Amino acid sequence: MNTPSDLLARIRAINQTAAFNQWCGIEVISAEPGKVEIAMPWRRDAGQYAGFLHAGLIGALIDTGCGFAAATLVGRVLASHFSVNCLRPAVGERFIARARVVKPGKSQVFTACELFAQKDGAEKLVATGETLLSVVAGDAA
Repeated sequence: MNTPSDLLARIRAINQTAAFNQWCGIEVISAEPGKVEIAMPWRRDAGQYAGFLHAGLIGALIDTGCGFAAATLVGRVLASHFSVNCLRPAVGERFIARARVVKPGKSQVFTACELFAQKDGAEKLVATGETLLSVVAGDAA
């Protein structure tokens, strides 16, 4: 049986293997069965023309958080569909994605995520999303 620290170490190890996540500066803050919290610092080169976090990276944070949340229960997964709702401009010093499994299954996992921007000690919800993930058969990450 995995302890909470084993699970966190496993998800952090998966994160370290993803070059894109490393380029973004994504860090795994917490992991427990069915839940993950990840963070990314603001980077000027991750912004769009008006200085907000680019919507592509908003989607990437939601997708990554959801994938890691699913991985805590079922191992390796691949996104088959995801949707993102941008609620306000993503402006902050750091972005936190809090993802959770809504319903795990043998071949598919449904997840949800909220993305927050942290600035000057305050936190604002900037986006939400849902992801449908396919379980990669025969491989427990």
